[in-house]
Amino acid sequence: MTLNYEVIHGLDFTNEEIGACLMRGGLLSLELEFSKRCNLKCIYCYASAGSAMDNELGLPEIKDIIDQAQELGAKKIILLGGGEPLMYEGLEEVVEYIRSKGLQQSVFTNGMLLTEDLARFMFRHKVSVVIKNNSNIPEVQDALAGVKGAYNKIKQGLEYLLTAGYPERDCQLGIQTVICRQNIKEIPDMWIWARERDIIPYFEIITTQGRAKEHRELQVSVNEIRDVFERLEKIDETRFGHKWSPHPTIASFTCKRHLYSCLVNSQGNIQPCTGIDMPVGNIRTERLADIMKRSPVIQKLRNIYSNIEGECKSCEFAFDCYGCRGNAYQATGNYLASDPACWLHKKVKKGGAKKEEAPQPQSAGDAREYNVVSCKEG
Repeated sequence: MTLNYEVIHGLDFTNEEIGACLMRGGLLSLELEFSKRCNLKCIYCYASAGSAMDNELGLPEIKDIIDQAQELGAKKIILLGGGEPLMYEGLEEVVEYIRSKGLQQSVFTNGMLLTEDLARFMFRHKVSVVIKNNSNIPEVQDALAGVKGAYNKIKQGLEYLLTAGYPERDCQLGIQTVICRQNIKEIPDMWIWARERDIIPYFEIITTQGRAKEHRELQVSVNEIRDVFERLEKIDETRFGHKWSPHPTIASFTCKRHLYSCLVNSQGNIQPCTGIDMPVGNIRTERLADIMKRSPVIQKLRNIYSNIEGECKSCEFAFDCYGCRGNAYQATGNYLASDPACWLHKKVKKGGAKKEEAPQPQSAGDAREYNVVSCKEG
């Protein structure tokens, strides 16, 4: 069985699919938050989750958002929770609804509330699951989660999923791990542990937002990140036959989500992704299609290969990679800036990068039409 972690987060679309999506101004996936309510207090949490916020989305609104996403061509719904999605009372109804629409789905969870029955329910409804697991050392896991005993409950949740039948091709299983000072020495062993079990390792650099701003002890240097990514790449090539080029922000893949996806948070605000946490509209006052069409932020990101600024623009990998937009935004305030966490900036080719391999609308005429779709800055 060949597993691809990109399927977990809706990042496995072909350049042809992405190009067609750009041409029609649609979606291929949608990231959806339920509530900021969470049973952990992770010190790196991008959303500073804990308590529910006022006026969060109701179940009918969530279903309507799913409908709108499908009308725009979405094939996958990514359930992020915003807090902990398993705490949302309507979770099973949402999962059933997504399944009834013929859409694929993934859920990101800490796994602490999983039961045998819930794990079987997820498996039966073809839900890919990503467990947030940051250390195989109990004390480190608990410290990062901000709750004593988290390690044992997360491991129990993972066991329930394995017993239910995960992973298989239609029900993939992943572990999401933030690379930080407390766990960086464990990362290679955790990667091997996951690969040996056909569990997808979703290992990423922390974006300095939310609670991470208050916990500078999490930070590791760019050189340290480079070294661990290169070590993971060597492990993958020599032990598992996977080849990839090490670059931020998630080991072994390239993020292109801004070309075909967006996020709806628990209060209905639309934003490009978790890292670019600027609202560009609200689903309660406008249709999703209208927000995407009129938002200059969304439109500029849809043309990121032309609009990206700084060293990323001329990088030799710019035909396929545009760095982490969330990291650029959080570090510089400019979502089009070069990714300051990237160690590849010096590897540039004279005359710029080969743009022809990037996803494009499907004809020259379509490209000209698409590139003039913009709005005035509001």
